[in-house]
Order: sequence, then C-alpha cells, then structure tokens
Amino acid sequence: MRDLITILGPTACGKTTFAAHLATEMGASIISADSRQIYRRMDIGTGKDLADYTLNGKTVPYYLIDIVEPGYKYNLFEYQRDFLTAYNTIKAKGEPPILCGGTGLYIESVLKGYRLSPVPDNQELRDKLADKTLDELIEILKGYKTLHNVSDLDTCKRAIRAIEIADYYKNTPIDKQPFPEITSTVIGLNIDREKRREKITKRLKARLEEGLLDEVRNLIKEGIHPEDLIYYGLEYKFVTQHIIGELTYDEMFTQLEIAIHQFAKRQMTWFRGMEKRGIHINWIESELPMEEKIRKAQEIIAND
Repeated sequence: MRDLITILGPTACGKTTFAAHLATEMGASIISADSRQIYRRMDIGTGKDLADYTLNGKTVPYYLIDIVEPGYKYNLFEYQRDFLTAYNTIKAKGEPPILCGGTGLYIESVLKGYRLSPVPDNQELRDKLADKTLDELIEILKGYKTLHNVSDLDTCKRAIRAIEIADYYKNTPIDKQPFPEITSTVIGLNIDREKRREKITKRLKARLEEGLLDEVRNLIKEGIHPEDLIYYGLEYKFVTQHIIGELTYDEMFTQLEIAIHQFAKRQMTWFRGMEKRGIHINWIESELPMEEKIRKAQEIIAND
C-alpha cells in the first residue's frame, strides 16, 4: 500500500461522501484539498457538508477544514506546510491518510512535491496592474512559465496575486523548502457532463434555500469586506454582488450557475493535465452504488 490515497473529481461528483465511506472501511483519516473549506463560518457556500463525515454514529477524523478566518489570504506554501503537519499526525497514529478535494493545484503540489517559499506582497507590481482587465491579467500570467491554478482566476484580485507569485518565483533566488516524496494511489470520480450539470443546479438551489444569502450577510456584518468575499469567487462572489446591489437575484443565480458549470469543466481540464504530467488517475464512475465504488477502490488500492 502506498503512503497516501488521493480522491479527486469535479464539484458535485460526491467526493466527500465517497471518501468518508472509504475512510470508515479502512480506519483512515481525511485531509481536505479544498481551497475554500479552510475558512471558518464559510460553510454553505463551500459545501463543507460536515454531516457526511459521520457514518453509523462515528465521525471520520478530518483535517484542514475551518483552520483560518475569512478574509485571510491563504496560500499554497501554507497549504503544503499544513498538509505535512496533518499527514505526519495521521501517520504517527498508524492510520492511512486520504487526501480528498477538488483543488487541483493543492493536490498536485503534494503529489509532485512542489518546493515552495512564502511569497511576500509586491505593492509596486499591484499598483502597476491595478487598471488591467481580467482578460489582460490572464494574458500577462500566460507569459510566466510557473504552473498556476487558472481554474480559480475569476476576479482581477486573484489574477493579480497569481502574477505576483509568478513574478516572485521568476525573479527571486529561492532557498527551496524540503518536501518529502509521497507515493499515492489516486482515484478520480468521473461523472457524466449532463448529470454533473443537473447536480450542480440542484445543489445551488438547495444551498440558497439553506441560507447561503444569510451566511454571506453575516460575514459582512462581522466586518469581512465585500471585496474579500468576492476574492473567493463562485458563491461568495455572486452572492456578495447581489447583497451590495450590483446584481438582481435572478442575475446572481444565472451568472453563478454558469460560473459553477465552467469551474467544474476547468477542474476536469486540470485533472486531465495532471495525467499528462505523469500522475496516474484511476477513474471510477460516480453514479455506481456506493458498495461497488468502495469495492473498486479497495481493489485499486490493493493492486497499486
């Protein structure tokens, strides 16, 4: 058995539920690979679904969820650091760790062992880029060779930060941080495009009914600046724009639904890119019965 089991897939494919069932069968703990579930009180919009971690009265231990306050700009270097802490904690207990999520850059940084250093703010560069459009910023970003998580570049602020990071790595001699080589069996949940679209729409309606607007209103009331929420993209971007009067409810719903569909497509593009970059993904159909998915996963793990 390899050092780590990784479960990935696009949004709405059922990763968390599958990972929790597999963890229960194996006596494993789960490390989240989701760039937004790290934030406290951002629950509905990020789809934490913490109830999914409890099966038959027992809760699967999970890590890297609810670890920082909203408004904080968490980065990849910090994720690698926090991943290793969680990974070593789980290993010390003699349990198998399962890495589960949809943020491809986080997953790949672990599986490929990216060597990173923390990137400081570059106010001069930010000022220079301040008047650029999102399309212009993305074109500038393409001029750098550093690998980036382009699936999340849906605001100018995020694009500027990505350029800032790329510029730092291009022009600064880096005392690279050690990252251990970790072997992993990688399992992907594949979902039919139309089924995925159907689930995304159904889930969005459910989140709005569960109080997504109130969640965002409460974050703003406690002092989180709307721009910081917009920075996180998707639900927080469009719901915030509705709350501050930039979008009607119908405009918010329509634009958010389209954005989530596009995001899921970009996630799959990233995962296919991972395969081209040498990471073997064992795909399982997400719509199979849970028992069959677990059986297939156990066979893959045993034979890898």
